[in-house]
Amino acid sequence: MPKNPHQRRELGAFLRSRRERTTPEQVGLPRSSRRRTPGLRREELALLAGISATWYTYLEQGRDIRASDQVLDALASTLRLDRNERAHLRQLAGHAPAVEIEEPEQLTAAVAAVPLLLQPNPAYVIDGTYDVLSLNPAADELFPHLTSAGDRRANMARWVFLEPAAREVLADWEAEARGLLARLRTLAGRHHDDTRYTTLIDELTAASPEARTWWPRHDVQARHSGRKRLRRPGHGVTTFAYTAFHVAERPEHTLVIYTSEQEATPTGGRAADRA
Repeated sequence: MPKNPHQRRELGAFLRSRRERTTPEQVGLPRSSRRRTPGLRREELALLAGISATWYTYLEQGRDIRASDQVLDALASTLRLDRNERAHLRQLAGHAPAVEIEEPEQLTAAVAAVPLLLQPNPAYVIDGTYDVLSLNPAADELFPHLTSAGDRRANMARWVFLEPAAREVLADWEAEARGLLARLRTLAGRHHDDTRYTTLIDELTAASPEARTWWPRHDVQARHSGRKRLRRPGHGVTTFAYTAFHVAERPEHTLVIYTSEQEATPTGGRAADRA
């Protein structure tokens, strides 16, 4: 069990969120009309996982007790956790090595130059807290006001949640924002002693009502490649494929490259406006 009290509280909150998400029907229990608790009761989860209800309650309360691999596997199976959630559970329970805190450092000139070499494809390098360490003009144009934070380093998470232009640019803003917050929680779980994460999360939840609502849901997600629909002046909504690469010496540093797949709407106007 982790010695860090904050990590123990996070473990308890994560288990509680997944217990409340799991319905009796999903685990073969009848639903009672007198049920007041959303999802499973603690006693029901403990019984299904083959552990003591009192011991499970202590675990959810963040007590200083240790859960074995077998217990974690039983809880994960009962709660129907996916691969990313299982990894997050083990991280919070102290069954995965904590990532050492790395002092922020400037990129080497060679790595910093890579986005420029990829011009005209939008590209940037971010660190684990989504600080933008390097970007090319195409990315600066694609994400307006990303680099207009004055003395502060540009940050993709702050841009998504706190920059009004992001809601115009990201055609699927809610899905993109929720996914980013889930990835940020996954990274924060791996760096539970790094105050840069808590500072960023506190800022987002204080200033964004959506982040404040979604953060307690304990959604987790791994970084990945994929597609985004972005709205560009004069081009309408364009679908971009993006690919992520980790820097060998600094695996938390990620190079992200965007390539345009198609023009989804004619010039000048949203798809909905032209329907």
